[in-house]
Amino acid sequence: MADKAKVAIFISGRGSNMAALLYASLLPDSAYEVCLVAANDPDAEGLMLASAEGVPTFALSHRGMTRADHDAVMEKAAKEAGAQYIVLAGYMRILSPEFVCRWQGRMLNIHPSLLPKYPGLDTHARAIEAGDSHGGVSVHLVTEELDAGEVLGSLSVAIRAGETADSLAERVRFAEHQLYPRVLSDYVSRGSDPHYLLGKVRALALSLPEAHERESHGSPGWRAGSEKSGKYFAYFNDQHHGSEHIALLVKTGSMDELLDLVEAQPHAYFKPAYYGASGWIGVILNRPGIDWDHVAEWLERSWRSVAPARLAKLINAAEDF
Repeated sequence: MADKAKVAIFISGRGSNMAALLYASLLPDSAYEVCLVAANDPDAEGLMLASAEGVPTFALSHRGMTRADHDAVMEKAAKEAGAQYIVLAGYMRILSPEFVCRWQGRMLNIHPSLLPKYPGLDTHARAIEAGDSHGGVSVHLVTEELDAGEVLGSLSVAIRAGETADSLAERVRFAEHQLYPRVLSDYVSRGSDPHYLLGKVRALALSLPEAHERESHGSPGWRAGSEKSGKYFAYFNDQHHGSEHIALLVKTGSMDELLDLVEAQPHAYFKPAYYGASGWIGVILNRPGIDWDHVAEWLERSWRSVAPARLAKLINAAEDF
């Protein structure tokens, strides 16, 4: 199995969702491990549970500190623990925009409603008052706007006759403990999921002028120009021809450039068995910290190498504008 993603969990109290995440991480098929449990309250009960299970902990009260200063200390603790993701589990602090921006796409939260319904507080009472048939829970990415990030998963919980906010909250909590570990594990493992990686590459490739997709030798490929006379500028390689990699194949300027890149950065590039002889290089996608801006640059460069001159002029004019 690939190396597990390292996750820091931020809590403020007893940490029931933290406990669910922690124990799920101990299962053999989990895609993540908890490298730190941190709290803004040194007396938070969840710290004792984490410590008993051998998980490093950190605590610092936010009282008397600016939001930015407290965020900086919490972030420093997470980074020193090696965290690649931060997971909020009952963390009762609004984070500074700068902190959220630095962890964009790498910070998750759980909210007790079926978002986008009922962001903020009193979610269960609001669902009952509205006459909804179901309440529930959502796991979402954290953005500067409260509870407005992309929803990664949700689970509905029926609202019964005579339901109260407290009784609904109790059952929603069971749903939270089932949903959060599953969504987190799926999210952090998406970098080795060929369907996810293909979707990312496809969106970038098809954003280029007059790019279209056509299968080649059983693999998705993208061509520049007309459907009739277009030329391939990229292929998606899902461990084909004996390769261990999920990769994007693009054109280099020369065989010397290809070999130099492979030698200098073997974690990022390889020479494809079938296409390498023609100067195509494999950009490895199923690796930690993939830079999608860099992938986009490779796609555009490869596209330019085969695109008709009229298309290259169009994109140059757009960049100048």
